[in-house]
Amino acid sequence: MNKAITDGIQFMPPSFKDGLNVWSSGDGTPGSDTYDGAANAAFVPADADFGGCLELQKTSSTQKLRYMGQTPLQPGCYLQIKARVKAISGNLPTVRIAGWAGAAGNTHISGVTERADAVTLTSYGEVVEVTGIVGSGARSGVDMPWGRTALYGHFGLDIEGANGGLIRVDDIEITDITNVFLRDMIGIVDVRDYGAVGNGSTDDSAAFEAADSAANGRTVFVPAGTYYLNNSVTLDSQVSFEGTVSMPADRMLILTKNFDLPSYIDAFGNEEAAFRKAFQALLNNVDHESLDLGGRKVALSGPIDMQAAVPNKTSYATRRVIRNGQLEAQDSAAWDTQIYTSQATYDPGNPKALTNVTNVANIPVGSLVKGNGVGREVYVRAKNVGAGEITLSSELYDAAGTQNFTFHDFKYMLDFRGFNQLSKFAMSDIEFQCSGRCSAITLAPSGVGFNLRDCFISRPKDRGVTSSGGGCQGMIIDQCQFLSLEDQLNVGDRVSIAINANANDVKLRNNRATRFLHFAVLSGGNSLVLGNHFFQGDAVAGGPRSAGLVIIGTYTSSTVAGNYIDNCSVEWTNEHDSTPDFVSGFSYSALSITDNIFLSGDVASWFSYIVVRPFGTGHFLNGVSITGNKFRSVNGYIDRAERVDTSFSGLNFARSRDVLFEGNTFHGVTQRVANPLRIRHDQNSASQTWVIDTDGGLPFGARARGVDGIVPINALTNGSGSTRYHMPYVQLERGSNGDQVHLVFEEAVQGTAAVQVRIDK
Repeated sequence: MNKAITDGIQFMPPSFKDGLNVWSSGDGTPGSDTYDGAANAAFVPADADFGGCLELQKTSSTQKLRYMGQTPLQPGCYLQIKARVKAISGNLPTVRIAGWAGAAGNTHISGVTERADAVTLTSYGEVVEVTGIVGSGARSGVDMPWGRTALYGHFGLDIEGANGGLIRVDDIEITDITNVFLRDMIGIVDVRDYGAVGNGSTDDSAAFEAADSAANGRTVFVPAGTYYLNNSVTLDSQVSFEGTVSMPADRMLILTKNFDLPSYIDAFGNEEAAFRKAFQALLNNVDHESLDLGGRKVALSGPIDMQAAVPNKTSYATRRVIRNGQLEAQDSAAWDTQIYTSQATYDPGNPKALTNVTNVANIPVGSLVKGNGVGREVYVRAKNVGAGEITLSSELYDAAGTQNFTFHDFKYMLDFRGFNQLSKFAMSDIEFQCSGRCSAITLAPSGVGFNLRDCFISRPKDRGVTSSGGGCQGMIIDQCQFLSLEDQLNVGDRVSIAINANANDVKLRNNRATRFLHFAVLSGGNSLVLGNHFFQGDAVAGGPRSAGLVIIGTYTSSTVAGNYIDNCSVEWTNEHDSTPDFVSGFSYSALSITDNIFLSGDVASWFSYIVVRPFGTGHFLNGVSITGNKFRSVNGYIDRAERVDTSFSGLNFARSRDVLFEGNTFHGVTQRVANPLRIRHDQNSASQTWVIDTDGGLPFGARARGVDGIVPINALTNGSGSTRYHMPYVQLERGSNGDQVHLVFEEAVQGTAAVQVRIDK
């Protein structure tokens, strides 16, 4: 900034040769005495050092020389007054720059410094330069800070010391030197002032750090250019980027004062590169627990290997969050699913391994495994190339022997598989715009406490959130929306899954999912599925429906409560058992399905809301609670709300235990069921044995294995009408299906009785 250039302001006083009538021997104010015609002053036209100059003889204790013109002052503007002087004869004086501070109305500003430091002349003929700086601010180097009220000044010299000396003064110069203070005034430190080159190849790391050290609360400014940083750089000051930086993948740029994605985009000039570098900094002690995307949309040209972005970390377990923005998949072949076919051998005695795998080196960790006898959501958890072996995320139910398997390597926007372990990591308020090109997130092989909240997973091609190992342990997904790419497809044509998990303690709460093949496939235990809405219908009249929630495992110890389960079912299966026949243990145990809304429309009559699908013989229900649910079918009745899918095997109803199925409501459902089941039996003719038929009212078509109570509603009478007071005994599991009970009396009687029948003991 220079006001003489930008605004045309005239600061320079006239030369002495133009006349001494504008040069005052007083303060320079109007009416003060001038040196024009003074006995002690004369213009010397041809001095050997100065050319034209003023010669003065000192005749007073402080000999003043002031320009009588008003030199203007503006806030933020700094002027330097400079004069060259030399002693000619007589006493050697002391010389300093001085001025008179003027305010509005030509008034004097008192109480401000009006003199610069003095310089004593020590020899004759020696040219000495004296300077002084005046301005509004009290900054370092400013001799005369006059504040904002000063509008002008009368500037010149004070000559002090003994009288009688003769000196000569060259023309006085007044110049705008605001640029000297500019960066200090606006709080900027320019990296170029500390050696940065910005040519894209010279290492400017040291210059950036030097500028940061010198900033002392000011902003580090990176002007136009490309600045190559070959070393990791931590900047503890605010940084403003006009230019951009580049650096190797394993070097870090840590911006501690403005740690957010927009700042990294300014730094690197590319959203994708900026996201990688900001994530790298997040995991390297940036003194921030979260990376704010600043509401920005990051266009991704391909999957981001999140561990490769942080080469110095293979595991991490300190809470970190990425939040507040969008990730969008751009059209690119990098998203294409890769499918590999290899021959391998499976031995149920080594249940989570494939051995003798051909071309094992080509098969990516995290690929989905498909083949005969392979259940849903089985992934490659690890591989040993030297041994030709693959470690699986889950067991295979019927794949013993050698066969060809296919391995589907889905592409994910954010791929955490490169970490050995990642814990306490969260993402919130982010939309993953998969655009039908890719999947959204795949987790690390191990870790605890991944958290996704208030996010949108929009139109994933294959998966929303995938775990190919144990990185889903304790996973929490709250208040997220999963919006399917396959919304317009019929149920039978859908392949995408919103969520899968293999480990325990997963919590899915208050989410919404639309028309996937499955909302969630959960292979671990101790899961909580609470308050979600997932729906999977289509426009096919009388059409099939897929499972919304698939629970894989027998002893699941899980709760499904308060959900809106719309045009889909809850399926419970053990398809990840390598030896699926029941031998020992709890079998199908510890599941609560409580207070859910089940709704369907235009579905096949055989559709049911709760389906148990055993793989292997001998399994039974052991500690199951299905209570308080609302079952409703519209536009057509369904046969029953619950059933056993016997495609592979049935249940052993002779071992049912601790099953509670009550307090549910049924609308548009032909068969109402309960356990215990209350039956009112009318025996219209006297009989010693009353046959109590449950008429399909026992859950899952189970056997009548117990009776909780028998209460006659009115008097029991014999064939002649006499009242009898007999208590019958019970014969259980009668009839061809074992779903009847017989009441056996001492003699033939008739009447009405209320009976409570159970499928368990």
